[in-house]
Amino acid sequence: MVRRYDPERRQRIIDAAIRVVEARGISGLSHRTAAAEADVPLGSTTYHFKTLDELLVAALRQCNESFGALMATRAAGWGAGTDLAAELATVLGRWLAGDRTGVELEYELYVGALRRPALRPVAAEWSDGVVELLTPHTDRLTARAVVALMDGICLQVLLTDTPYDEAYAREALGRLLAAAPPVG
Repeated sequence: MVRRYDPERRQRIIDAAIRVVEARGISGLSHRTAAAEADVPLGSTTYHFKTLDELLVAALRQCNESFGALMATRAAGWGAGTDLAAELATVLGRWLAGDRTGVELEYELYVGALRRPALRPVAAEWSDGVVELLTPHTDRLTARAVVALMDGICLQVLLTDTPYDEAYAREALGRLLAAAPPVG
């Protein structure tokens, strides 16, 4: 199908790349596989994304948006006296209870930054964004430690195929946050 004016083409290519990575992993993604999945000419993928890394960056950025939006929505309601550990444990539970394929994909792209330096800034955006949401409630060092703990909990759930234990997450996060200096 030939589309002369196709303002959604770039987005369709990103969505197609995400589907390819879901099905075949990062190593299965190429301009050719993305083009076939998006049902666009190969030249369209290379027009919108000069390199495969550019396409992967766009895909990772889009994947990061789901967790970021969930965190931002919850954080908007946090005030003085908020049980931050309980809130964060709930956020993790909702995220992990959603589309597991999407969560796995996000981590695959996130870990893909180990071998693809172009992905590193986008992976850092995710953790930096969560740290920024936490810093009004705790110091920066503790916020970074909380992000690391949340990452660890998610990876354990994904890698061991064990169900998410919200009580465990709340307790672990609570212990970490309790050791933080007062905000203020």
